[in-house]
Amino acid sequence: MLRVTPGERVALAALDPSATPGGPPDKAAALAATARLAEPLASLQERLYAASTAGDRRRVLLVLQGMDTSGKGGTVKHVIGHLNPSGCRVRAFKAPTEEERAHSFLWRIEKALPLPGEIGIFDRSHYEDVLVARVRELVPRERLEGRYARINRFEEALADDGVTLVKVFLHIGYEEQRARLLERLDNPDKHWKFSPGDVDDRAAWPAYRRAYELALERCSTAAPWYVVPSDRKWYRNWAVAKLLLEHLEAIGPQYPPGDFDVQECRERLLAT
Repeated sequence: MLRVTPGERVALAALDPSATPGGPPDKAAALAATARLAEPLASLQERLYAASTAGDRRRVLLVLQGMDTSGKGGTVKHVIGHLNPSGCRVRAFKAPTEEERAHSFLWRIEKALPLPGEIGIFDRSHYEDVLVARVRELVPRERLEGRYARINRFEEALADDGVTLVKVFLHIGYEEQRARLLERLDNPDKHWKFSPGDVDDRAAWPAYRRAYELALERCSTAAPWYVVPSDRKWYRNWAVAKLLLEHLEAIGPQYPPGDFDVQECRERLLAT
């Protein structure tokens, strides 16, 4: 229901950001359902990490993209909070540094990838270089167009190396974003989360929407995109947790067998 079909035209304006496809009927039910996902998520994460100790190179990378206030940080808090932090690698990508700008746009991404057995979470990602770069015209259009193909090749290489990509676009509505920005302005404790540039970006909402549509359309081959309606935070958290669980279940990690004589070790231990 949420997956973007490769080759399919995406029209975000036609997708209701307050919808709850396939989800619990209300907030209370969603909170309970999300809580029930915690144990199987933690179990699968442990098995994934354990398998890596025996040479299994598989790992997961959750990519979160969305407009300001769409809930990237909130998703990390409420979904990844169920996991063991020692097995997670969380990276929030801001504007590139001077050093990062001196390299290919994928350079800083490659440095932040999860190791075998880990679950990586990107708050923004390599897609910023076909989103912000497109809207603000930071690079020539011909170079921008070539980045879609580079991203597809990059993600294909990741899949070949054992990385399961879960790419989520958090779809928030224009009116809901205004409400969330006003909430930040009205609460001094949230002023640190507000930037005057957020208001400027709202003026470019149609351009950002089109940039996202192009990214969803052109880069759903190596790993599909999932469009998660995000006006309702409780549905957003449940949907992302469910997607992560389904992908971990598909990997099916198993605890590796011991490479020692269990009975001999038991006898030695009992003798101490």
